[in-house]
Amino acid sequence: MILPRSIRRIKERYDHKDGPYASLFESYDGDEVVSLDCETTSLDVKKGEILSIGAVKIKGNKVMTSERLDIKLKPPESLTGESIKIHKIRASDLSDGIELDDALDQVLEFVGNRPILGYYVNYDIRMLDKFIRPRFEFSLPNKAIELSHVYHDIIKWKHVGGSVDLRFDTIASQLDIPILERHTALGDAITVALMYVRLKHGEAPAVSA
Repeated sequence: MILPRSIRRIKERYDHKDGPYASLFESYDGDEVVSLDCETTSLDVKKGEILSIGAVKIKGNKVMTSERLDIKLKPPESLTGESIKIHKIRASDLSDGIELDDALDQVLEFVGNRPILGYYVNYDIRMLDKFIRPRFEFSLPNKAIELSHVYHDIIKWKHVGGSVDLRFDTIASQLDIPILERHTALGDAITVALMYVRLKHGEAPAVSA
């Protein structure tokens, strides 16, 4: 039987309340957010495998670039010519990649119970859950923040009766944020973090190295 997500989270919190990952299920009351991005072999979660993971912490109105993840995984067999067209990552680019289990351990430790921010963030969370759930017997319980929704909700009053362009490049341009290493996990994570800070604080983001 497939349980609704809300009920499953309650069950997982109970099942892990005395385990090593109990803190992940605690409510977060700090001022940090983690901007996260995954590069994968496919845009289909069922078929895709993770190639790289990038993440950076945001504290208040600062993007903490010194507190980041930049993980490359070992190239999977599904890394074909067709998939390379999507993400521009070749097997040779992953020659020093780590095992998936090690990557998942790093992600859980880095993110903790902080909210996860991203552009189409539910895709990234579903990709991670695809591998986290079989190994740890839970899915990421973190609150998800979708950048395009934040952008839309803040500027929609300017577009009464019209549509809002939610493409990544358009949002960055409208916010006057440079796109850093587009289609790399860390580059996209940092760019999303900068856009989020600009939207939430209404000023040029302060970047802390």
